[in-house]
Amino acid sequence: MDEIKKRIDYLREIINKANYEYYVLDNPTITDQEFDKYLRELEVLEKNHPEFDSPSSPTKRVGGEVIDKFKKIKHVLPMLSLPDVFDINEIEEFNNRVVKEGVEPTYVCEYKIDGLSVSLHYEKGHLIYGATRGDGIVGEDITHNVKTIKSIPLELKKPIDIEVRGEIYMPKKVLAELNKEREEKNLPLLQNVRNAAAGSIRQLDSKIAAERKLSSFIYHLPNPQDYGIKTHSEALDFMESLGFKVNVKANRVVKGIKEIEDYIEEITAQRDELDYEIDGVVIKVNSLESQQVLGFTSKYPRWAIAYKFPAKEVLTKLQDIVFTVGRTGRITPNAVLDPVIVMGSMVKRATLHNEDYVRMKDLKIGDIVSIRKAGDVIPEVVEAKKERRTGEEKEFTMITNCPICGEVLIKKEGQVDHYCPNILCPARSVEGLIHFCSRKAMNIDGLGEEIIEDFYNLGFIKTIPDIYSLGDYRTDLIELEGYGNKSVDNLLSAIEVSKSNSFERVLFGLGIPGIGDKTALMLAKTFKNVDNMIKANYEDYLNIMDIGPTLAQNLYDFFQNEEKLELIKQLKEIGINMTFLGEEGKYDYRISGKKFVLTGTLDFMGRDELSRILEDYGATTSGSVSKKTDVVIVGENPGSKYDKARELGIEIWDEKQIKEIIDSLED
Repeated sequence: MDEIKKRIDYLREIINKANYEYYVLDNPTITDQEFDKYLRELEVLEKNHPEFDSPSSPTKRVGGEVIDKFKKIKHVLPMLSLPDVFDINEIEEFNNRVVKEGVEPTYVCEYKIDGLSVSLHYEKGHLIYGATRGDGIVGEDITHNVKTIKSIPLELKKPIDIEVRGEIYMPKKVLAELNKEREEKNLPLLQNVRNAAAGSIRQLDSKIAAERKLSSFIYHLPNPQDYGIKTHSEALDFMESLGFKVNVKANRVVKGIKEIEDYIEEITAQRDELDYEIDGVVIKVNSLESQQVLGFTSKYPRWAIAYKFPAKEVLTKLQDIVFTVGRTGRITPNAVLDPVIVMGSMVKRATLHNEDYVRMKDLKIGDIVSIRKAGDVIPEVVEAKKERRTGEEKEFTMITNCPICGEVLIKKEGQVDHYCPNILCPARSVEGLIHFCSRKAMNIDGLGEEIIEDFYNLGFIKTIPDIYSLGDYRTDLIELEGYGNKSVDNLLSAIEVSKSNSFERVLFGLGIPGIGDKTALMLAKTFKNVDNMIKANYEDYLNIMDIGPTLAQNLYDFFQNEEKLELIKQLKEIGINMTFLGEEGKYDYRISGKKFVLTGTLDFMGRDELSRILEDYGATTSGSVSKKTDVVIVGENPGSKYDKARELGIEIWDEKQIKEIIDSLED
């Protein structure tokens, strides 16, 4: 028996070493045939001798574990995000803040990998669990899928307790291979490496994750002081010595702005040649002691930033312009493009917003156009390459009738958008249902766009109240492809849970023109329940901060409309909560109820972070100065907003004043 145990240990050692050499070092020393032979032998021995089973065995990587749902895991230390910057001026501002604190400006520059953040925990060198970032405080347990990633060690080279953090990603070539297979099977294509990695790691069946061939890079040690480490670069070397895949070829210690610029220029040129997607460069202060001096905001570390690459542009052909109908009846022209990869994802369509936008761009069907992703996310048509026109291009013609119901379109005076006036238009109904179920509205998991369209066409859901009668079709749902008892029960449960949402979600979900999720929250806090909104008159709405004449009229008209009142009555009878359940919010006499405008550069805190704190205390923030502005907060180089504030006699706070107030709030 001892001989069998020795053989099992020997095989595990060989296979782990081979995995490390292949997936981490990219330098295999045994052939694939030898690897397969050793793995098969180990699988047989473990099957015949279960007493020698080990959770760290390399045979656990093949997948097959299936879980019911993802458990929540609270992070020992929060997984904070990094503030984004987009040009060298913002990097210089960051460097100036570092220097101002008396910190030597020595940094580590790293690739910003486009994937999914992960936290890995080991005890005595053995992987205990892996978790997603989640909201930074609580993540999801993805251990069963993490074990399938061969670049993540199940057992470290030293028997220590440690947490490390990094990024799980899908290589470009793997995405291409998967999409080729999916296209042959007429399955929807995976859109980009980020979504593909996130979707793979959130599979309940680990066998699916194993087939996706994910990889990882580890880049952060949350508690380096426990191991006598003094710099971030030392922490990277330490984690690599334990067996983690660290991007050593990419990481570089630099000093000052010039070396950061050189690094960014070099990496930008090499970006397309990498086997994985990166969307920027992470810049971290190297000294851990200096990191402690700089500290944290509630959301970001002050010792690191993420530089985002400018949007890439690629050329493709504008095959057609088609029109869609939104939930308010708004008609949107959309570009139908020859499929093209932009920033790692397939782009086939892009919104063209409205008729004026198309004419301003002078777009013709058949044009060669340049495409980019605004903010690296939303595809947009930049321009037509007019010099490449052949004369066969077709002029754009704006439609005059709704493409769905045929109703003659209207265009209100002073507006750029065309609308279908038919409130019973099927397209408006579907879009309204999609909006009601969306994440920021009722957040009904399982009722996405395609599912709602299918259920609408099948006759299961035609109106919002129908959503809550979906259980009547339980037998029919179970018979649909891709459904079963469990998935249907989960969907019906999610629908039932949504009845308990706070009123602001319902209010946003009702789709009142011009009312976004933040305005809905403000209204819910103000009026407390739907009955008070029904009783309110036009002036009641107009007296609310940031509600102008148009929004006030939209709100008044909505809550006086007989059809809308009947809908609200039905939702009440169904049992949907119509009362604001949130907290009243924090209060401070210097902030609450005031309207702020922020201008210039602030050293002690980013403007987005400051805006969030002000809003937490019941203030509102705006991008422009007006007579309704109460206070303008001024940093360095404030510009015209400062001049306008002085001209209007508006109160002005400098950085010292607002910092004292914020510091007193934290106390």
